[in-house]
Amino acid sequence: MKTSRINLVLLLIVVGIILVPLIFMGDSEFGGADGEAEGVILEIAPDYEPWAEPIWEPPSGEIESLLFSTQVAIGAGTIGYIIGMLRERKRIASNR
Repeated sequence: MKTSRINLVLLLIVVGIILVPLIFMGDSEFGGADGEAEGVILEIAPDYEPWAEPIWEPPSGEIESLLFSTQVAIGAGTIGYIIGMLRERKRIASNR
């Protein structure tokens, strides 16, 4: 199978992974794990008080999403760079 066909299939899979939840659960709110954990903790121990507070809270949800997305992009870029570097190193070693 050609590389371009593999890339097309992978792209279609990614699009499917994104669209299927949006189509079938369109009216749902997608919350993070922090909110879920807080709900479970309050259910188990209603009088629990957190012992730590955030150093800084973003002024809005949009800023928070932007910062999270930036963090994800940096992490994905770093992982991609490392995988590419290791692959290239392996390719160069096999050509010697």
